Amino acid sequence: MAPRRHARRQGHRTRRLAVLLIAIAAGLGALPGMALAAPIGQQLNAADAALLNGVRLAGLWEMPAGQMAAEKGQSPRVREIGAEIAKQHEELDRITVEAANKLSASIPTEPTDEQKGWLNEMQQARGARFDQIFVTRLRVAHGKIFPVIGAVRASTRDPIIRELAEAANTFVGDHLDMLESTGLVRWAELPPAALPAPGEDGLLAAASANTAPRFGISNTLVWLVFLAALGTGGIATWRMLRRT
Repeated sequence: MAPRRHARRQGHRTRRLAVLLIAIAAGLGALPGMALAAPIGQQLNAADAALLNGVRLAGLWEMPAGQMAAEKGQSPRVREIGAEIAKQHEELDRITVEAANKLSASIPTEPTDEQKGWLNEMQQARGARFDQIFVTRLRVAHGKIFPVIGAVRASTRDPIIRELAEAANTFVGDHLDMLESTGLVRWAELPPAALPAPGEDGLLAAASANTAPRFGISNTLVWLVFLAALGTGGIATWRMLRRT
């Protein structure tokens, strides 16, 4: 009888875990502009899909932002890096679309409403204010996606996603350097890093896609890190731009 009771308890735990995972997945799927890819040929885990969608969304708004900076930036340096960022995002977007096609995964086709708002904000700005908004918005956005790229690159089991993460890591690192070279980054007001809680091995390590437990709960931590960074970054960006 003891083995049967143990089996029943295990069955109850498994069912409760399944309900929890469904609830978490439903909550993540409801987030605007952050939907997981819906692959036809295979099932991407949450972290791999987060990277694929995140890099795609970045290109959809940062390409036009860079083109705008190349045309209307007041500083020659802002015009120069705007053109280069737009050019590099065009290449990264090509790599992202190819990866999605190989994985039979759907990806966003337009920026989120929030990203459209950033582009509209840039369109309305002129002169030095435009330069500050451009650098601030892109620097915060690149800072948010950078740790996600690293977490996925460290542990993804998919060679296509690994290749995308390597390319994204190179491009985003270059963009951070370029944006910082303008002298317009307000370092003291950047959102703080998401550090692990005491006793944890590391938040980003725990968030990695394929070091998760058997039921895959850790996959959702990448989204939690990403969303926490979005919230913190949005507040910090608003405070920085309010002073311009």
